[in-house]
Amino acid sequence: MCLLDEVLDWNAQRIRCRTATHRALDNPLRSHDRLGIACGIEYAAQAMALHGALAGGAANGAANGAVDALAGGPSRVGLLAGVRDVRFLVLRLDDIESDLICEVNHLAGDNLTALYEFALRDRDRSLLSGRASVILNAGGRLKV
Repeated sequence: MCLLDEVLDWNAQRIRCRTATHRALDNPLRSHDRLGIACGIEYAAQAMALHGALAGGAANGAANGAVDALAGGPSRVGLLAGVRDVRFLVLRLDDIESDLICEVNHLAGDNLTALYEFALRDRDRSLLSGRASVILNAGGRLKV
C-alpha cells in the first residue's frame, strides 16, 4: 500500500512528498466512508521510509537508493516505535480538496534508531504535525 504519489524534493536531512490518495474512495485506510486525521501519521511514516531508502542508498554511493532497494538490493526494515507532540489540526483528510504535502525532517539517529519531525499540509494550512521514533533494522532484531 503506497500512499505517496510523488517525491517533490529530498536531501540527506529531509524529504517532501505530494499525494492525492486521501481523496480516493478505495483508500485502504478509510473507515465508515471517512479518512480520519490520524491516518496522516501513516503518510508521514511512508515518507520516513522513503527518505531512509533514498538517503541510505545515497550514503552508499547509489544514485537512487529506493530504486536499488526495490530491485532486490539491501534494504532496512523500520518499525515506527512511537509518536510524540502530535497535533491534529483538522478532523479528517478525505474532505481536503487540494493535494497533500508531507514533509519529514531527520533530526537525529544512528544505525539503530532515527528521530523524525513530520508535518502534513494542504495548499493553505497545516493539518498534522509531530515527531516520530523509528527502530531501524527491526526485521532482524525484533521477535514477534
